[in-house]
Amino acid sequence: MELSKQSVLLIGGGEVAERKLDLLLKANAKLTIISPQFTDYILDLIKNNKNITAVNSTYKTEHMTNSFSFVIAATNDESLNEEIASQANHKGILVNVVDKPNICDFIFPSILERGPITVAVSTGGSSPVLARLLRTKLETLIPGAYGRLAKIVSENRIPVRKKLVNSKSNRIFWEQMLNGKFVELVLSGQDSAAVNYLNKEINNFDEEKKGEGEVYLVGAGPGDPDLLTFRALRLMQQADIALYDRLVHPTITDLIRRDAQKVYVGKQRDNHTVRQEEINSLLVKYAKQGKRVLRLKGGDPFIFGRGGEEIDTLVDNNVSFQVVPGITSASGCSAYSGIPLTHRDHAQSCIFVTGHLKEGKLDLNWEKLIQPNQTIVFYMGLISIDIICSQLIENGLDSKTPCALVQQGTTPDQKVYTSTVENMSQLVKEKKPIAPTIFIIGFVVNLREKLNWYNTD
Repeated sequence: MELSKQSVLLIGGGEVAERKLDLLLKANAKLTIISPQFTDYILDLIKNNKNITAVNSTYKTEHMTNSFSFVIAATNDESLNEEIASQANHKGILVNVVDKPNICDFIFPSILERGPITVAVSTGGSSPVLARLLRTKLETLIPGAYGRLAKIVSENRIPVRKKLVNSKSNRIFWEQMLNGKFVELVLSGQDSAAVNYLNKEINNFDEEKKGEGEVYLVGAGPGDPDLLTFRALRLMQQADIALYDRLVHPTITDLIRRDAQKVYVGKQRDNHTVRQEEINSLLVKYAKQGKRVLRLKGGDPFIFGRGGEEIDTLVDNNVSFQVVPGITSASGCSAYSGIPLTHRDHAQSCIFVTGHLKEGKLDLNWEKLIQPNQTIVFYMGLISIDIICSQLIENGLDSKTPCALVQQGTTPDQKVYTSTVENMSQLVKEKKPIAPTIFIIGFVVNLREKLNWYNTD
């Protein structure tokens, strides 16, 4: 709301009213304040600000007229505040009641300003103190120079728009500028050099070339969004369209650019929503349309993620791409389960294996898997758990070897089932864990009892 054109009624003259008063005056509101008593701070503001009309009186119904755009009830009388809210509702005037979000028509966020940039933090009125703490954190992340940056960008928007015909090119140009040297120059106080650099880049920007599509093959990690890399998050925010897998947790897909098109291409056992060949073709198709295509895959795209097949197709079709590794599920799930995959006393090597069945069989070099002091990690092994356990025992693994099945690792729904190789199949039948899972076999599992740190209870 543009407050410089509005009349506001503030009822109250104490410390709570002081906070609201500062905000309203900063926005140049025309303010009427009513209270039988005012703090010295408010009295000083009344004396020195022509935008304030003070009424030294207890509040009366006739004080509220339809000339006010909104009303703020900031007295220390809870019943009076509720009465004011009721009267405002009857008159169709917006009302804010301090510390009563349930009867407010609007709330005041905690505000951070950097020149023309305004960042507002709101908790929906549930915790103003928390909102202020978050704003304080943002103060450290957003330097004051961002105000100058916004001013320079504003002054150059029209020249860029005139040079670049396509609105998409305009966005690509500014994303490029705001992620590179231009920003560094402004933040270091070299405004003139920044403007010169910007002008040079405007003239050198090849709209036709920048309009070419590109694919971002990004590893989303095992589930916890905090495990994403900075680069992954940046590219997720730049993409025009995103193709994502079943194993990508919803809290991560929520971080994709809000106006990007999202296409689910998840695959489950015996239920391939979109076949791999079709996914490969879609990546090429969207990139050829000039789109920046995000291919978001659970874990790491090059570890049982078929990322190699996808970029092989991109190379054959002359499509540009980037690859961003992610924390693979074995590493993430074992860490969140308190199970180190290697340990000087228990395991000097670790091997990753797919437990995916082909025509009902699991054709693996079982003897190679069964080595002294080696941890075995099976991806996608839930459905084949019976075969895995029986084959390992048949080929010489001690049936008492400890093992762990990690369900939905690194998320709040993580569950860890520990047993021995001979008993894990029965445990799975009883507990009925849900995919995705990681199956860890080896004496490092015994360390979980002592090292477990991630508690989801």
